[in-house]
Amino acid sequence: MKITLNTAEKQGKISKYIYGQFAEHLGRCIYGGIYVEDGDIPNVNGMRCDVINALKELHIPVLRWPGGCFADDYHWRDGIGEKESRPYMVNTNWGGVVENNHFGTHEFFELCEQLGAEPYICGNVGSGTVREMRDWVEYMTFGGDSPLANERRKNGREEPWKLKFFGVGNENWGCGGNMRAEYYADEYRRYAVFIRDYGDEPIYKIAGGPNEDDAYWTETLMKIIGDKAAAISLHNYTYETDWKNKGRAADFTEKGYYDTMANSMRMDSVIALHKEIMDRYDPEGKIDLVVDEWGNWFDVEAGTNPGFLYQQNTMRDAMSAVLILHIFHKHRDRVKMANIAQMVNVLQAMVLTEGEKMVLTPTYHVFRMMKGHMDGEVLDISYDTETIEHGGAKIPKVSVSASEKDGEVTLSLCNVSLEDGEDIEISLDRRFKEAVGEVLTSPSMTDCNTFDAPSTVEPKALDVSLDGESVKLTLPKMSAAVITLK
Repeated sequence: MKITLNTAEKQGKISKYIYGQFAEHLGRCIYGGIYVEDGDIPNVNGMRCDVINALKELHIPVLRWPGGCFADDYHWRDGIGEKESRPYMVNTNWGGVVENNHFGTHEFFELCEQLGAEPYICGNVGSGTVREMRDWVEYMTFGGDSPLANERRKNGREEPWKLKFFGVGNENWGCGGNMRAEYYADEYRRYAVFIRDYGDEPIYKIAGGPNEDDAYWTETLMKIIGDKAAAISLHNYTYETDWKNKGRAADFTEKGYYDTMANSMRMDSVIALHKEIMDRYDPEGKIDLVVDEWGNWFDVEAGTNPGFLYQQNTMRDAMSAVLILHIFHKHRDRVKMANIAQMVNVLQAMVLTEGEKMVLTPTYHVFRMMKGHMDGEVLDISYDTETIEHGGAKIPKVSVSASEKDGEVTLSLCNVSLEDGEDIEISLDRRFKEAVGEVLTSPSMTDCNTFDAPSTVEPKALDVSLDGESVKLTLPKMSAAVITLK
């Protein structure tokens, strides 16, 4: 297979926020995953050292919190002040467990500071009030003399936090209130008025957008909200078959593997559908599309709480992640942020924990390998690849994306075939001094990292030949690779 790379033609920037993460009060994502109150597990201000140190390697640009469905049942005042005085609640969305509110606003910003990530907070429209949301924004971001700012100071934070991203509700067509599109659009307009800019930078307001291919929701928001939102969100999960037939995360067939690849590629048509609507109402592209929930959603692991959404993470997840990230690159003109669900112990996680043990998933390795694309300028590439026909769908055997930043070129490739490798020659339009390759692959599609065998799936050096103005390599079957040209 031949690939032609044209570094002279830049095609727009890949927003670094596409590589964002999501942490909800769901299962063991926060408690035990990120945040611990047990002194036996090393931590800094409650944040697990092993997890934080691993996640720092991803250069996480933005982190969404506190939900998810939990956001529209969350009242921020319950999560401030002395921990022993904070009221507890029952997390009826996820498992019916007690939420003690020991991880709240101050702890979330501490987490973001330790990670070097920008905070993205999702506010409560479903069961909250305009005043509650308005007061939360002032509490977090006002630097002057006011009762709310002084309350923040009393609770240990003198200076206001910088908050750029704020979501006005979550899935308000479902768990966030079962609202009609027209009703939510009017509610958004009302709430958004009171999300005031106390800092130097205006808050980037995100309207709760559609589920998957709900074109009516998007069109209604574009008609009614217009330019009163900086972005509209989109939620689109990938299943083996569909919502009722999600499939097993680590015990699946070849058919289940290719079903997931086909459904991963569906992200392309879903984004294209909403872009077409947004282009009609906003031809200048002022309103962004934020895919703030995406990833593979399979059945929970046997013996775990069904409401905790804990699943294993295999080579199949790694392949799916590369395909979808490449789709986000393709739609970079509208897609300016994406937040994979979720960061730790939930759905397509980066990290799994069990007590003091921690393991990195294949998806973690994909995000680390591909971080060179963040804020890179997309480069023109041309190539022809075979297609794998499966159940009426056509899946590209090989997917490629290229970008340049600070004089370095990042090429990411994946070969989804379970049968054949691919010999690749990349033609270059300028000379490079060095080509470094890394590949993620494993003998079986169901291979994963466990607490007993944490290194089953790990990246390895890839043999890359740089000769004048071409690069040659062999991409193994079922593999993801990143080539860096310097």
